[in-house]
Amino acid sequence: MTIKTTLIADILLLEPTVYYDERGYFMESFNEREFEALQKVKFVQDNESMSKKGVLRGLHFQRPPHAQAKLVRVISGSVFDVAVDLRLSSPTYGNYFGHVLSDKNKLQLYIPAGFAHGFLSLEDNTIVNYKCSDYYYKDAEDSILWNDEQLGIEWAVTNPVLAFKDQNAQKFSAFKSPFK
Repeated sequence: MTIKTTLIADILLLEPTVYYDERGYFMESFNEREFEALQKVKFVQDNESMSKKGVLRGLHFQRPPHAQAKLVRVISGSVFDVAVDLRLSSPTYGNYFGHVLSDKNKLQLYIPAGFAHGFLSLEDNTIVNYKCSDYYYKDAEDSILWNDEQLGIEWAVTNPVLAFKDQNAQKFSAFKSPFK
């Protein structure tokens, strides 16, 4: 597995080694020894969603003490995956990193705690799987408006399909970060 740094500290792009032959392919989607060499994180929950083309999920996060690191990959289809830095002490506070993850490129995105996360489904029947470092706690969930002008995320869509909570998420300017 090749682990690449990004323009935002602590966000990592993982490219697994894929072995192809006449039967198909094989790859390790996660190897704790390789990953822990870079990040001390323990994953405790796996989540999976299926989305139609044009569905946007996010920008979600959990507040401390239940903040979650995530390792995101696409099983089928493709997404534009985004992480927004919510860490007050970070020089990239309020900046985002976005990248296309797909079943073809098999890339994975590691997002540490202290980031909001969201993705736009680029194909019908896109399946996203992600590991989380803490369990889901409804009382800790929060979100930021996906199209907030201050963030300037280039989603390449103007009218995505959104859940009610994502339509009514808070603006970044009103957000009071609990992350140091």
